[in-house]
Amino acid sequence: MAEVKNPFAPVYDARSKVLILGTMPSPKSRENGFYYGHPQNRFWRVLAALLKEPLPENNEQKRQMALRHGIALYDVLQACEIQGAADASIRQPIPSDLEPILQAAEIRAVFATGQKAAALYRKYSQAKTGRPIFCLPSPSPANCAVSLEKLIRAYAAILDYLR
Repeated sequence: MAEVKNPFAPVYDARSKVLILGTMPSPKSRENGFYYGHPQNRFWRVLAALLKEPLPENNEQKRQMALRHGIALYDVLQACEIQGAADASIRQPIPSDLEPILQAAEIRAVFATGQKAAALYRKYSQAKTGRPIFCLPSPSPANCAVSLEKLIRAYAAILDYLR
């Protein structure tokens, strides 16, 4: 099992209204240099559909689309031991510091992209932030039981906080 450090800085600005948290970038995301970077991950397809935008083609377009709509992105963990992309294998978690985001932006709601991210947030971060987390289904290709249409319907919950 390898110790992995999160290589990505959080994506946010003063206009961010919603914070979406994953667990830890997958090996493919780390290789591709951005959040939800596995080509089969449906996160960006879901966001593009919800925000009525074309699917972003590169990392800068993804970053700009999130910021343009008031969406901040980060991960619950700054580092951990993990086997591949298997959240179930996480050991020795080190939580991310969410305070810079929460101080810089008026975050109205915090969402997790999966059960493990939500559980880790509740265990390590919720007492510090004083904010509940809403758990969304994972957009990971491993979560093929949830269709793209169901993901889009579930993720539509963020729209109430972006208005």
